[in-house]
Amino acid sequence: MKRSHNFTCIQCPLSCQIELIEEEGKILEVKGNLCKLGEKYAIAEFTNPVRILTTTAYIQSGILPMLPIRSEKPIPKNLMMKCMKELAKIRVTAPIKCGDIVCENILNTGINIIASRDLPRRK
Repeated sequence: MKRSHNFTCIQCPLSCQIELIEEEGKILEVKGNLCKLGEKYAIAEFTNPVRILTTTAYIQSGILPMLPIRSEKPIPKNLMMKCMKELAKIRVTAPIKCGDIVCENILNTGINIIASRDLPRRK
């Protein structure tokens, strides 16, 4: 049975409304994109959607109680909630610099979670 999946492309300012038609996981057609970026985006979103994870972590001895953190690379979308649960357990100690690794190789993905800002120690 053929199924239709709709995506709004975010690769350029045009925000094309793309329709991907598949049957039993095989892509039959991609339409609605005004450039090749849209086609690639829709196929990637259908086959392996990924996102940059952004959240916060508790920080001890910092001038703020929370540290903004993010993944260095996009993480598979189906692992986002597992990553969030894992990150809720970590505690970081100030001082910390933007780009410092706060969680290495999260869930064995090969992706590090890094600090998104400098955070000095509380005096």
